[in-house]
Amino acid sequence: MGKRGWRDLDESDVRVRPGRSGTRPRSKRRPKHEDAVEAMVLTVDRGRWTCALDGDPERLVIAMRARELGRTPVVVGDRVDLVGDVSGGPDALARIVRVAERTSVLRRTADDTDPYERVVVANAEQLVIVSALADPPPRPGFINRCLVAAYAGGLTPVLCLTKADLADPGEWIEQYSSLEMPIVRTREGEDPDDLRAVLTGRVSALVGHSGVGKSTLVNRLVPAAERATAEVSGVGKGRHTSTSALALPLIEGGWVVDTPGIRSFGLAHVTADDVIAVFEGFAEAAEECPPNCGHLGGEDDPDCHLDVFATETGSTERLNALRHLLLSRAGYDEA
Repeated sequence: MGKRGWRDLDESDVRVRPGRSGTRPRSKRRPKHEDAVEAMVLTVDRGRWTCALDGDPERLVIAMRARELGRTPVVVGDRVDLVGDVSGGPDALARIVRVAERTSVLRRTADDTDPYERVVVANAEQLVIVSALADPPPRPGFINRCLVAAYAGGLTPVLCLTKADLADPGEWIEQYSSLEMPIVRTREGEDPDDLRAVLTGRVSALVGHSGVGKSTLVNRLVPAAERATAEVSGVGKGRHTSTSALALPLIEGGWVVDTPGIRSFGLAHVTADDVIAVFEGFAEAAEECPPNCGHLGGEDDPDCHLDVFATETGSTERLNALRHLLLSRAGYDEA
């Protein structure tokens, strides 16, 4: 057969040169990982996640994030699916292939202008705000900001006042009584039985400034934790003693998450509506407010409808508590 001219060619003569990556396009289908096992993330350290299989603290597995997850954030408290070597041996390494939908998220930013949110803990039921009554003294602005973060993230707040042997907690109990949240007191050298009762059977995150006794509480609640403690410095500010979030099992059932001591709690990710939504009835009343109302009342928002609603329903104290939180969120309160 002689040489064919271009007029004799048709589509069957076309040859497709394979791409540099190979002759077959990469499939976008991902494995279903039907054999994956469930686990809870206990801590994170340099790209490795320590997980408890089926939430059992005796069955620990080290895992890495699977390639298909990309940069999907995985934090302490996350419920994940693992594949690979889940034996938990010294050299075993599993892979995290799925992250379950979160029921709650505790977020913070470095400050009120930082656009980047940091997820501290996922799926916690409670946020225990630890504040010393003395040495160092309480900082209501910080407490209020933690309350705002708890409400916005779907956590139930608990106020824990430590060092009750050094100062009377009455003033602080009265100040936060209108929020109807649990308030417990602890004393130096005594077992925190009241706090233990609140934590049993639940997943709770502890947050507080360094030096307020948070790590000491954790050591009493979970003796095997052996978290480091340090004395308060001479200028009244504690040294950082916990450097990473860590979920620890309670003997009575439940988990306590010890978080690093922090000096600020940014709320750039929280809106006023997030706070108002927690207070029953106020979200509906806020719809009657004028446009761009900040709901702070007084000279700032003289036509705020929340004042009318609070008067009609006899909830002035709850409105005052709400506005304290809004002031903290807006940066008008000491943080």
